[in-house]
Amino acid sequence: MCTASQSGFRRGDRPLAVDWQDCGWCPLIAVQLPVAATPRRRAINPLPLPQRRTLSRHDPLFFKTMKNLTINRGKCQVPSARQEGTPRQVHSCHVSRATLAAPKRSEGGRAAFTLVELLTVIAIIAILAAMLLTALAGVKAHALKVQAHLQTEQIENAIEKYDSDYGRFPVSTNAQFAASAAGGDYTYGGIFSTPTGPYSVQTYPASGVVVSNAEVIAILMDNTNLANGVNAGHIKNPRQTIFLTAKMSGYDPLVPGQPEGGVDVNGVYRDPWGNPYVITMDLNYDENCKDSFYCLKAVSQSNGQTGYNGLVNTDPGGNTDNFQYHGGAMVWSVGANGKIDPLDPANDRENRDNVLSWQ
Repeated sequence: MCTASQSGFRRGDRPLAVDWQDCGWCPLIAVQLPVAATPRRRAINPLPLPQRRTLSRHDPLFFKTMKNLTINRGKCQVPSARQEGTPRQVHSCHVSRATLAAPKRSEGGRAAFTLVELLTVIAIIAILAAMLLTALAGVKAHALKVQAHLQTEQIENAIEKYDSDYGRFPVSTNAQFAASAAGGDYTYGGIFSTPTGPYSVQTYPASGVVVSNAEVIAILMDNTNLANGVNAGHIKNPRQTIFLTAKMSGYDPLVPGQPEGGVDVNGVYRDPWGNPYVITMDLNYDENCKDSFYCLKAVSQSNGQTGYNGLVNTDPGGNTDNFQYHGGAMVWSVGANGKIDPLDPANDRENRDNVLSWQ
């Protein structure tokens, strides 16, 4: 209990008694209303007398009263009502010691982050970002594989439509003669990477000739300039039918840089990873297509004459490189890793991510 000194008070002012109690965060202010109106001021709508009122911090009078209190740790004083305009009816107040000792808070009412809390938040954000990037990478890889499979199907369908319209396959005269001389089908391939070095997917097994798919694409797109003018004057597509629509990438193999998907400046159709599509057609018209890579026993044999991915070997026991697909065309990509291996099964290691039109 403390009582303010009389010094500094004018005649008629009364001291304010403060009772220090640890009663909580919000101080309670008790206001003793006047017993009777003074002669100089007339009470407006006076309340029943006597009446004691307890203020909460939501009461407008609470803030008005607290504003006119000067509180120190050992003293409590009410300024003169005549000087400051403080209502004379303030009689007593109860202020918690805990309130005075409480730390100062920011305007938002929230203390600042500690270093441990900040580091924890940063670590959580880093973990979530890593998980998100991994998920996005997986989604992108799957999307590219779907795109490649769609493009292989589009090429195969375009070849079948061309064959239906013209009664022949979209190949050059030289390719047709080479296939007839070999007594088999024809593969437009390329040179690809293997675990032991480059490997050539040739026009047909052991031919020693590697030809890209450019002339097939030029005929199907009815382009008269690509592939050294194999379709000049629309000679291979006299009806000028566009059987295949593909994006021109503008990629030039002679210029250093990452290969792009689409049709490059030479007319080679490349998969989303920049590798040429391999195309094989049934040029001996036996209704079976023999690809120069997937015909290999080491690649396609699953059990005897039964091969992976629906291929079949017509030779007894299936111990020869004669696995074939029952259809007019086969189109495939070496996949995201850009590699193949003629010594591995089709469903294993380097060959397992290949994208096949007939699968």
